[in-house]
Amino acid sequence: MTEKENGLSHTTPRRYWLTGAGNGIGAAMAEELLKSGAHLAVSAHTIAPLKVLAQRYPGQVLVVAGNLTNSQTVREIGERIQQEWGSLDTVIINAGTCEYVDAKQFDGSIIEHVVRTNLLACSYCIVAALPLLRAGIAPHLVGIASSVTDLALPRAEAYGASKAGLRYLFESLRVDLASEDIEVTLVSPSFVGAPLNGNSDHPIPQMWSADKAARYVIETLKQRPQEVPLLALSMAALWPLSKMSSRGKLVIGKRMARCSPPSIDTP
Repeated sequence: MTEKENGLSHTTPRRYWLTGAGNGIGAAMAEELLKSGAHLAVSAHTIAPLKVLAQRYPGQVLVVAGNLTNSQTVREIGERIQQEWGSLDTVIINAGTCEYVDAKQFDGSIIEHVVRTNLLACSYCIVAALPLLRAGIAPHLVGIASSVTDLALPRAEAYGASKAGLRYLFESLRVDLASEDIEVTLVSPSFVGAPLNGNSDHPIPQMWSADKAARYVIETLKQRPQEVPLLALSMAALWPLSKMSSRGKLVIGKRMARCSPPSIDTP
């Protein structure tokens, strides 16, 4: 099969590594890529949905499940991809989590958990990915950030801080990797229908379905933009939240149900 991307063509399918492929926009992006004929290495905490993908798309899927907050696990995933494929053309770092903060009962373990999952795990994936991208064709590194970094929202301290760090990481990498012709794109969703948002009992404005968002992102990535915004106007629509009463903010930013603080992930 011949695939054309960014003005280049080659006779073998592009090889992708997608993290957070088990649900939400990650699972929807996996479907879009596989339907296009791409070969896809998929990572998630749980292996079951990844095995389903492998059964539905025989010969296209490499299952590399694992806890990405564990640097050794990520190193082993990179080694597995290198052994199987030798290189990667595109890496999409999508895995992440969202935990809401109650400032009246501020819990530092929430900040630690979210930053480890959204930022440190991302850095481990970049360490594993860069050697594979350097050996690939028209290499492309993609990070899923968030438009929440454009406006401070109630109870989003942990999530927003982690995504702001991820944004800076990728924007600096874009400069440093330019000499190696590795292009870097940030995807900035606002609200996408997924488990992270689905637990809210308050209507979330301007929410995209995961399928719609995935189709848009995968199609737009072909142009290699520096950023792919989803619903850029939604932040303006949410600005009045900053002027709401504390009671109203707690309703909008209701903390997701949890039984205990998050466990400390293996470093």
